[in-house]
Amino acid sequence: MKSVALAVEETTPSGIAGAIARLISSGDLAPGDRLPTVRELAGDLGVSPATVSHAWQALARVGLIVSRGRSGSFVREAPTTWLPPRSRGLAGQPVARLDLSTGTPDPQLLPSIGPALSRVSSRAGTASYLDVPVLPELEALLRGSWPYPVDAVTVVDGAMDAISRSLDLLLHYGDRVVVEDPGFPPIFDLLEHYGIERLPVELDEQGMRPAALAEALKRSPAAIVMQPRTQNPSGVSMTLERARELARVVRASRTAENTVIIEDDHSGAISASEDVSLGAFLPDRVLHVRSYSKSHGPDLRIAALGGPASLIDRIVARRQLGPGWTSRMLQSILYDLLTDATSVAAVDEAQRVYGQRQRALNSALGAAGYPVRLPDGINLWMPVADERNAVVQLAAAGVRVAAGTPFLASPGPQFVRVTAGLVRDDYDAVATLLAKAALA
Repeated sequence: MKSVALAVEETTPSGIAGAIARLISSGDLAPGDRLPTVRELAGDLGVSPATVSHAWQALARVGLIVSRGRSGSFVREAPTTWLPPRSRGLAGQPVARLDLSTGTPDPQLLPSIGPALSRVSSRAGTASYLDVPVLPELEALLRGSWPYPVDAVTVVDGAMDAISRSLDLLLHYGDRVVVEDPGFPPIFDLLEHYGIERLPVELDEQGMRPAALAEALKRSPAAIVMQPRTQNPSGVSMTLERARELARVVRASRTAENTVIIEDDHSGAISASEDVSLGAFLPDRVLHVRSYSKSHGPDLRIAALGGPASLIDRIVARRQLGPGWTSRMLQSILYDLLTDATSVAAVDEAQRVYGQRQRALNSALGAAGYPVRLPDGINLWMPVADERNAVVQLAAAGVRVAAGTPFLASPGPQFVRVTAGLVRDDYDAVATLLAKAALA
């Protein structure tokens, strides 16, 4: 086991954990390899067993190693194969003191669903299988709040359901799709499932860069998948002027005459930015998705999808051969949450609190000597010197963050994603840990 000890440059818990993490990343330690015992490595390094034990605990917290009792500790093999590849790194890991890896809303800031449930019929509806799939009152409400006059609207089972069904309609094996870089990992996994070539387009502080999009459109993509506001992971929101500019680029491209734009407005009402859509300029080519997971609750599994009737009607018809429709009871609950004054006020307050938390953490990071751009929404995209080392060092301090690699569509600088919206207090202490890990 001397080879492991030789890789350790710093004999602190985080230094030992970082060295092991780098051996795993490089492939020098393979999945299933047995690690030296705590006492063996402590003897080789001349440190106490407690020091090595703390390092092992940090590596276990981020899912890199697993203990098998008396058999020893081993490099973890790929877990939970039912998950898409880019989601596996966060599965089955021990609970941290502060888990900022999830990208999920604070449950304390979600509106209470109890009153809405009490106002919905206690019995499931008995409407015909061929009734309209969207409650008329909900459809009217959605149309009234849509960012542009939309041709048709339907309701589906969450944003990824909307995106998946839209791509089912548009793609053939070997097609190309423009994606944001960085972007949302499940979208990358979905495109790989379809056998689709990704065309990454980098972002600036206003969204997709027009020149980069123009270059990608030369390759005749079937679709563009983008997040117009509160982009995950960067927190960037597209401005109206940028939307207008991107629409001009799409309209001017002779090789993108049939390209459809899929917009994922996943944060909706908790975003502080305006609801901007390319649909205001290209209504016949945009499928706009609005999710209610971040604002009203992930387990509602409900989103709205709007666009040209020629596309929406085909999606609705295809669903008739599967789930048929999204539960009208769930639709009734959503309608209640969107119209009840108490629920509306709760979501407005959540938006305010998330903004306050982001500003507080941003200010504390600046004071810690690590200024970053203030994002919208609940996530913070942090450049780091060494991604793996930053994740492990934070785990050693009881803080989990998401590694940045799954969010990258092309090789580039290293990052971690921090769910800043879950930081409720101790901003200075959290910022100090984040800054130290980022710079290490």
